[in-house]
Amino acid sequence: MNKDEYQKLVKKHEPQENKLENSIVAFLIGGSIGLIVEGLIQVIMNIFNLTREIASTWTCLIVIFMASLFTALGFFDEWMTKAKAGLLLPTTGFAHSVSSSALDYKKEGLITGLGSNFFKLAGSVILYGILSAFILVIVKVIILGK
Repeated sequence: MNKDEYQKLVKKHEPQENKLENSIVAFLIGGSIGLIVEGLIQVIMNIFNLTREIASTWTCLIVIFMASLFTALGFFDEWMTKAKAGLLLPTTGFAHSVSSSALDYKKEGLITGLGSNFFKLAGSVILYGILSAFILVIVKVIILGK
């Protein structure tokens, strides 16, 4: 059996992913999380008499903490397999990537393990986020002249 025949055999027995179902699940879960977060913002605004901006900042911190906690407890990865991209809101996805990198290398020590691998997964997100923001600002300046 050559390499091409083997690849055809593998593709034949590979489980097919239902993209429409995954999209619907991600949409519903992501929307539910957005609804919960908006509710949390309203609760924080009303209980502590804060502005929307400050309540949103506190809510963001709570969401980051919860995503990191759930990653540390081992829930987040299991939920990701069920929720697909619905849990990858920028805040929770970034918190998960930083937390999981830190947890993977914690046994190697604080400096060579945790410290040197903390942004291993999140580094690319930071890089491409900065790069895309730079490009969009250049486009904005060219189009609007400001």
